Amino acid sequence: MTVHPADSAGAETLEIMQAAPRYNRWQYRRVAPYLGRRICEVGSGIGNMSTLLLDGAPELLVLTDTDSYYCETLRDRFTGRPNVVVETLTLPDPTARARFQEFDLDTVVALNVVEHIPDDIEAIRSIATMLRPHGRAVVLVPALPALFGSLDQALGHHRRYTRESLSRSMCKAGLRVEQIFYFNLVGTFGWWLNARVRKVPRIPVRQLRYFDKLVPILRTEDFVPLPFGQSLIAIGVVGG
Repeated sequence: MTVHPADSAGAETLEIMQAAPRYNRWQYRRVAPYLGRRICEVGSGIGNMSTLLLDGAPELLVLTDTDSYYCETLRDRFTGRPNVVVETLTLPDPTARARFQEFDLDTVVALNVVEHIPDDIEAIRSIATMLRPHGRAVVLVPALPALFGSLDQALGHHRRYTRESLSRSMCKAGLRVEQIFYFNLVGTFGWWLNARVRKVPRIPVRQLRYFDKLVPILRTEDFVPLPFGQSLIAIGVVGG
């Protein structure tokens, strides 16, 4: 029997994002300075970011997803990699501490995950329990509530964030916010056009490919603080 992903919109979007390798690598480079050696990626999907995380040669990479289809896809894709483990995980998970303690994680990465979860504070709290003392949670979420539109609805987003709301959620979940910054300023305008004006249900592939070609130029934003952006990246630390 053929198994299909439970979320067809999310699966299609993951396939679409394969058309943006420069953007994916740019996103990875923005979080790479905060990664340790024993990493868990929450919501790994088909492994678009997982392959880049492996480029950093981690000692251990634990890949997780809530969907059994994605877990099987990940097992097939990374078979033969002794430093890769695939586990199911649905957040929030009160058993996360006990389940993941054996991995001695110093980093949990959640990119475009917590906005899908009704109780984001409890989801982040579960992430915090998975980490060793002083470990880091690297969280990327969609920014700016005013951008919420058709794309967010199709993807099952419950919210978009401000710096204040994301910081508040992470602090309530027991993390100290070490860094928080906007990412992808130009993408803000594309999201507004497609989600708020055109009201399309998917990211247009042709637009995405053109945007991907511009990434070497867009990366100049990495050197200046942004007043806003399509996404927010926060680094939270367990303990003082």
